[in-house]
Amino acid sequence: MTASYHHVPLAQVQAGMILSDELLDMQGHVLLPHGTVLTEAMIALMPRHGIAVLPIALSEQPSAAEQAAGHEQHLERIDHLFRKNDPDSDEDWATALLRRFVTDFRLGLAPAEE
Repeated sequence: MTASYHHVPLAQVQAGMILSDELLDMQGHVLLPHGTVLTEAMIALMPRHGIAVLPIALSEQPSAAEQAAGHEQHLERIDHLFRKNDPDSDEDWATALLRRFVTDFRLGLAPAEE
């Protein structure tokens, strides 16, 4: 089971919430796997299976240090992937442009306008 979750009564469950654990019926059969993003149709069928409370994952934002570490990992991976390309060289402009787009995508930046 995910460490950061809370039990939410079915009446308070909304579409878009994420299950923190697999959902079992009364016989122990898996109805939905953990990580499932709930829809209105799924929620409407819960009473039929005797479900009154759902384990919902808490949405936690990563800390600034975790975000910085993630960005550093992305940059290291991009450097490795493009290790044969000099980003400042005008000779291979297509690869330099691709590198810039991949970097912007991985870091969550707005795409560069060309």
